[in-house]
Amino acid sequence: METLARTPDQIGTALRRARKAKGLTQKEVSSLSGLRIATISSVENGDEGTQLKTILAIMMALSLEFRIGERRKDQPDIEDIF
Repeated sequence: METLARTPDQIGTALRRARKAKGLTQKEVSSLSGLRIATISSVENGDEGTQLKTILAIMMALSLEFRIGERRKDQPDIEDIF
């Protein structure tokens, strides 16, 4: 699953979709990541104050990886699509 995310809301949505695609509950991700369920919920709801280490812990629990790439000039900004 490849997802492009540039905002906290988009990151939260991407993580929620990945969690659901794997058939996991927030409680299960909480157990796998060592984070509180409320924290998982906050991230999935696009909390702008989320620390990077929190996002990475959730990603690890979901077997996801973080990639950095240049914005492509031939595609509209993701913000314009939504």
